[in-house]
Amino acid sequence: MYAIIDIETTGGSYKFGKITEISIFIHDGFQVVDEFTTLINPEMNIPMHITNLTGITNEMVKTAPKFYEVAKKIVEITEDKVFVAHNSSFDYGFIKEEFRRLGFIYSKNTLCTVKFSRKIFPNFSSYSLGELCKHMDIVIDGRHRARGDAYATVQLLEILFSRDRKNIGKHLIIRNNLDAQINEHLEKKVIDALPETTGIYFLHGVNGEVHYVGKSVNIHKRVTQHFLNETSLKAQQIIDQTADITYEETGSELVALLKESVEIKKLQPKFNAKQIRNSYKYGIFTSLEIDGIIRIYPKVIKKGEVPFAYFSTEQEAKERLNQLVMKYGLCPAMCGLEKTMTGKACFNFKIHVCKGVCCDQEDISIYNQRVEKALSKINFEEDNFLIVEPGRSEEEKAVVKIENGHFTGLGYINVTYLNDDIDLLKECVNRYDKNKEVNSIVSSYLKKNDIKSVILY
Repeated sequence: MYAIIDIETTGGSYKFGKITEISIFIHDGFQVVDEFTTLINPEMNIPMHITNLTGITNEMVKTAPKFYEVAKKIVEITEDKVFVAHNSSFDYGFIKEEFRRLGFIYSKNTLCTVKFSRKIFPNFSSYSLGELCKHMDIVIDGRHRARGDAYATVQLLEILFSRDRKNIGKHLIIRNNLDAQINEHLEKKVIDALPETTGIYFLHGVNGEVHYVGKSVNIHKRVTQHFLNETSLKAQQIIDQTADITYEETGSELVALLKESVEIKKLQPKFNAKQIRNSYKYGIFTSLEIDGIIRIYPKVIKKGEVPFAYFSTEQEAKERLNQLVMKYGLCPAMCGLEKTMTGKACFNFKIHVCKGVCCDQEDISIYNQRVEKALSKINFEEDNFLIVEPGRSEEEKAVVKIENGHFTGLGYINVTYLNDDIDLLKECVNRYDKNKEVNSIVSSYLKKNDIKSVILY
C-alpha cells in the first residue's frame, strides 16, 4: 500500500517553514482507495511570493486546523504505507519536522517518483512534475496546490508501475521505518534510549559478545543508520544478529576516535574485520644505502613491518613526506617523491630547497642529521603536549596526552582545575597501550580541526 503525498509550505526549509496544505491519496497498487486533503494553519505568516505561487493566503488558512489537530489522522491514514512523493525528501522532511515539534517520531519507508522516473525514463531533459506530466499527457487540476499535485503524482506512479518490467520501484524504496528492521532479539526501546551525543557504541550478539564497535558525533543517529542499511551482506548480518547495544559517551570526537581504535584492537569484533585489516595500509620507511644517504619512502606495509608512521592511503603518506621535504630541506629524489638519474640534481635543488645531496653538493652526514630530525617530527612537531577537548558535560574537559612524540593516554578533568598546576592535567590521564593507529589518528585530527587548547610541557 502507498500513501501518495503532496504538501504546500511557507518556504523551502523545514527547519524554519511550516505546512499550509496537505493531500494524501492511499493507493493499493491498482487504484486509489482513500483520500485526505486539508488546508493547515501554519501559525506563521505566508510570504507573498509563496502566495503568488500557490494561491494560498493568510486569510484562507486563518480558520484551518493546526497541524496538531490533523496529526492523528495523518498517522492513521499513512500507517503501514510507503510514503510516496515527487522529491520525497522535501515532503517527508517537512512532515517529520512537524511531528518532531509535537514530540512524535514519524518514520516511514519512502519512494521518490523523481528517482523512479529517472530509472524508467532515463533520457528526459527535466524531471519536474510539470514537465513529466506534459510528457505523459497528465492534466494537473490545480498546479502548486496539494491535491492537484498529489493526484498528478498518483497518475505518474501508475504509469511508472506499468512500465517497470524489472521491479525497479521496489529497490528504490528507502527503508526509514525502524520498527520493520529490528530483529526479534532486540527491543526498539534500546535504540530509542541511545543519546544524541558523541561517543562510541558496541553492538552485541545474542550471546553478549561484541561483534561491532563504532564511533559517532551522534550515537543514536549512527546506530539507527545501521538498522536502516540493507545495502550489503555485512549490513544485513548486523541487523539480524544484534541483540543489545551499549555505549560510552566521550564528549570529544578525538577521544571517540581513539577509544574506537583501542576497543577494536582489544575486542577484535567480527564485523570490524575489514577495518582491522585495512585501516592503515601505508607507511613511511627508511633505508641506509651504500652511498651512506638515508632514504625515506612510502610503501604498502607488509606483515611484520613497523614503519615510522602509518597512513590510510599512499597519497596521505606522500603528502606528509612532501611537508617534511619542504620544512627540513630534504631531497625529494631521496624521499621517493621524484625520479632522477644518479648524480643529477633534483628539481628542488634548482629552487634552492634541496641543498644538493643528490648531486654531491652537500655533505652526507649533515643531510642525514636533517633526515633524522624530520623523522623525529613525523607524527608531531612537538614532543610533549596535552590536547584539551570538550568533555562529557559542561563541568569537565577531556585531556589527550602526547609524550616523547607518541600518544600515551587520555582522561577527564573538572574545568575548575584547568588553570592549576599542569601536573594535575597529566595525572588525570589513564595510560593506554600503544597501537599502530593512535599517533596517526591524533596527527590527522590536529590537521583537520581547529584545536582551541594545546598545552606544551
